[in-house]
Amino acid sequence: MQIVREVENILGPENKRAVQQLVGGANRSRQEEALKKNKPVIVVGTPGRIAELDEVDELLSFNFREAMRRILDHVGRSWSDDPVLVQAKKVTPLELVPPSGPVDSTQPASDSNPSASQSKLQHKVDALRRCVHAMDAKCVIAFMNHTKQLKDVVYKLEARGLNAAELHGDLGKLGRSTIMKKFKNGELRVLVTNELSARGLDIPECDLVVNLDLPTDSVHYAHRAGRTGRLGRKGIVVTICEESQVFVVRKMEKQLGVAIHSCEFTEGKFVIDGEEKEESTMDGVSGSSDMVQQACST
Repeated sequence: MQIVREVENILGPENKRAVQQLVGGANRSRQEEALKKNKPVIVVGTPGRIAELDEVDELLSFNFREAMRRILDHVGRSWSDDPVLVQAKKVTPLELVPPSGPVDSTQPASDSNPSASQSKLQHKVDALRRCVHAMDAKCVIAFMNHTKQLKDVVYKLEARGLNAAELHGDLGKLGRSTIMKKFKNGELRVLVTNELSARGLDIPECDLVVNLDLPTDSVHYAHRAGRTGRLGRKGIVVTICEESQVFVVRKMEKQLGVAIHSCEFTEGKFVIDGEEKEESTMDGVSGSSDMVQQACST
């Protein structure tokens, strides 16, 4: 809807019918009728309503190849002639690129020791709670990689007095709208979500983003971090990681050109590289599961 409104502003009020929204969870027959009646030039839709498509930079990924093929066949278009994959100093015909196969990001990695897995999750939740209190954050978005763990995290946060809720695609349009309304008006302090929300959420009041799980790459890190520090405000990003994951953080640090410093909790406050820092001067973070990695987002 944000994109639809921007397109409408560009086209002007006299051409509002030239853009059509296709939002999952809304009345499908009405949307189909509007398409036939208005014959829009631009269609803006959600993944669930348009063959599970994501944003435009994801359209050519292997995961969406079949969905794109169905849509292109339907509208009488085809893939470009002789497509190639362009990389640094290397050009490979697209048909020779081995597919990595679709990845089910909703399934957590198997753990032969369930109690150990729960212990790790509890440790992350405790670290999140300490982050919120140490920074006195009022509007917090916590990211995880696996949808099935969101509810458990919310339960653990609420058991410790933090108003929280989960946000993911399976909730439906009404459920998501209700949660977002509560989050924006301050009824919820922590919103626990997955990669679904990394790009679409626009909540200027968000003052803290916490990665309970490491992003899959630097691009996803940047999108998650972009949920805070919006419209000229200051924001902080904290990533909780284990010692074995520090090298991943360092790799993202190098790719993004962002200084990330080790940090730990001492007497309810952040200590970065052995020196206590105030929130306004904090500049970056990484470390073990009892530590965090933080970087300001502007």
